[in-house]
Amino acid sequence: ALRLSYLRAGGHDPHILDQLLHLQVEATVLEKGPQGQRRGKRMAPPPAVPAEPPSAGARGLDAALLAVELENRRLEDELLALKVRRERRADAGSQAAQRQAEELAQLQAEVGMLR
Repeated sequence: ALRLSYLRAGGHDPHILDQLLHLQVEATVLEKGPQGQRRGKRMAPPPAVPAEPPSAGARGLDAALLAVELENRRLEDELLALKVRRERRADAGSQAAQRQAEELAQLQAEVGMLR
């Protein structure tokens, strides 16, 4: 929510976006806790057969998946920042065009009066 608020307010500093992403990662790690489960969430009943502890390979895949998810979020943030900038430029361009059209109409009216 903080990251989206920052982007919607026009923020686009890559360093701040990286810091916000880092904070989000920390929050995710804290939410999951030591067992990798979210606190406060209703848990499914335990499986009938006890699960084996994850292997080092599985932990490596989890870390790789988290890295990919974080990169995706960073890219999504970057896309959102680009869209916001493009919309602002379009708004500024349309306002400038409107001012020019008004000035042109005023000049045409003055030319008509002079004729």
